Amino acid sequence: MNVFPKDFLWGGALAACQAEGAYLQEGSGMAVSDISFFDPKLDREDLSKHRLVTTQNIEVAMADPGTTRYPKRHGIDFYHRYREDIALCAEMGFKVFRFSIKWSRVFPTGEEAEPNPEALAFYDRVLTEIEHHGMTPLVTISHFEMPLALVNRYNGWADRRVIDLFYRYADSLFEHFGQRVPYWISFNEINAGRFSTFKSTGVVEDKSDNYLQACYQAVHHQFVAAAKITKRLHEVNPKAQMGCMIARFTTYAATSKPEDVLQMMHDDQYDNFFYTDVMVRGAYPGYMGRFFREHHVEIVWGDEDETLLKQYPADYLAFSYYVSNVSSAAPDDLDVTDSNLKQTLKNPYLESSAWGWQIDPKGLRYTLNNLYDRYQIPLFIVENGLGAEDSVSEDGQIIDTYRIDYLQRHIEQMKEAIIDGVDLIGYTTWSSLDVVSSGTSEMSKRYGFIYVDLDDEGQGTLKRIRKASFYWYRQVIASNGEDLAFREAAALKR
Repeated sequence: MNVFPKDFLWGGALAACQAEGAYLQEGSGMAVSDISFFDPKLDREDLSKHRLVTTQNIEVAMADPGTTRYPKRHGIDFYHRYREDIALCAEMGFKVFRFSIKWSRVFPTGEEAEPNPEALAFYDRVLTEIEHHGMTPLVTISHFEMPLALVNRYNGWADRRVIDLFYRYADSLFEHFGQRVPYWISFNEINAGRFSTFKSTGVVEDKSDNYLQACYQAVHHQFVAAAKITKRLHEVNPKAQMGCMIARFTTYAATSKPEDVLQMMHDDQYDNFFYTDVMVRGAYPGYMGRFFREHHVEIVWGDEDETLLKQYPADYLAFSYYVSNVSSAAPDDLDVTDSNLKQTLKNPYLESSAWGWQIDPKGLRYTLNNLYDRYQIPLFIVENGLGAEDSVSEDGQIIDTYRIDYLQRHIEQMKEAIIDGVDLIGYTTWSSLDVVSSGTSEMSKRYGFIYVDLDDEGQGTLKRIRKASFYWYRQVIASNGEDLAFREAAALKR
């Protein structure tokens, strides 16, 4: 008996800010991603300087027209190569193709009265290509790509006026593409507002009188915006679904000491459940009341905010899962390592990637059960993958067995969760192709099934090369998740 549902959505994902390129072309404006810089002296286990952005950082980036220091400006040239890239994904048998629309391409400053027609034409072509290959599109409306002009004028989402500007942007997408896209995500990893604040919300610390207040007020505005656009989507296309998405920070207590267990509970509440409780249950949870009081945060509510949150929750819960984390009441006593969006404590029972990310397949099963037990709505894993340095052999082969092993072990745990009774509707790996790293702006941190010939300095032919994992994933999809074995000989014959 096949464990995965017959209509299970296998696929992969990418983001405009990491893939498209075409910086400032055809009317596009600067996005928050366009100031993300590459540091050749990067400390892979301490990425704090990449997460904290100052007004000076913004000014320096705006004065630099180049793309070498700012690799997300060139991406992998998906803007011009989308047909080839989508065809390669179709060759793997993708059922669903997740991508994002770049807000600053559609509304360059965020305040235009009408969307950029050239941007709409581009995304129309992308959707046509996805449809041509029989794939289902999954579109992220905001994936760390808000117009930089909104940061400079409003301090990003800290200003309530951005809600209406975002609504105008989303509404333009629904009006043009709403009948063609069955699955949407409002905000990529919305809880990133707590850890990678600038790229998630556009809030700059030195522009804020009370930074913590600004961070949570910005997230509140995103909650309201998500509810408003969910309402609008259902008006345009009642069959379409809007998902909320978090970066899932699955965490374990460092010991069985009650203090550590309690810290784990708090970390789970503040880092994960706060966001999904609001977006799925439709109301602020009680534990945040105490948190806000103790941290001198007072959320300013609009007259209709409470009603909107209650009446227009998410249709499904999407999340990224790469690693698990450790919680301790005495964190200074333990070693730290980097993780998705934030640092965490080292777990001595887990192996780690070259970037310090702790690999925990069984944590995915725990996560799926944990989320489904709490919310009882469909779950969608929209990011999962291994960032690694790939090498091309003399005969042009890329035998990325480490990536296959990572994905294989996680898919096995997905099967176990489905047997447990979890309603899991799809799985889009990160990423379909190699893209510029979100956290470090490297090319050498590769996630894709398809190698892109480009280095950290932006040099290369941009040639696409199928990795061994390409053929393996094709086999996985063709068997609907039943055949997870890797056959090296078959891959080498290609």
